[in-house]
Amino acid sequence: MKILDSQGRLFGKVSVLDVGAVLIILMVLLGIFIVPGTNKTSVAQVGNIITKPMEVDAIALGLKGRNPEKLLREGEKTQLIIRNQPYGKVDLKSVEFLTRKVAVPQPDGSVKALPDPREKELFSRNLLLTLEGKGRVTDDGPVLGNIKIKIGMTIELEGADYNFNASVIDVRVQE
Repeated sequence: MKILDSQGRLFGKVSVLDVGAVLIILMVLLGIFIVPGTNKTSVAQVGNIITKPMEVDAIALGLKGRNPEKLLREGEKTQLIIRNQPYGKVDLKSVEFLTRKVAVPQPDGSVKALPDPREKELFSRNLLLTLEGKGRVTDDGPVLGNIKIKIGMTIELEGADYNFNASVIDVRVQE
């Protein structure tokens, strides 16, 4: 009995074209679900991204407003925007209004940093925020949404009555 007959069938039963098509389909499925791509995860593994809780400390210098204490309170949610890409809502873990300091010369020639007495008249406050959200850790660092977040970046916070920018000063991944 011949392996290949005159009509292109193997052992007289299965077409060579059918066998080739089945092999190509199997190789494609193997490539999609088992072999990882350049980011070391296959398409089948993308849904298994592990998110971890993260804390981001940000500082807003010179926040203008009549009563910023009424706008931002601990425990509330705010909209986070990173590089003009909305991340979503994050929790305000802590909100701390920083007291402005003024250098005051002392009689003995030294200089002391004392609270600025004009602070209420300036309508400008410095603010330290700690934000809580979920992100993932990559080889390049922490990622919120699809955007890397690093110290020195400018983020935007938006609420019903406010919209301002702050600079990231610390990023902590909770284990």
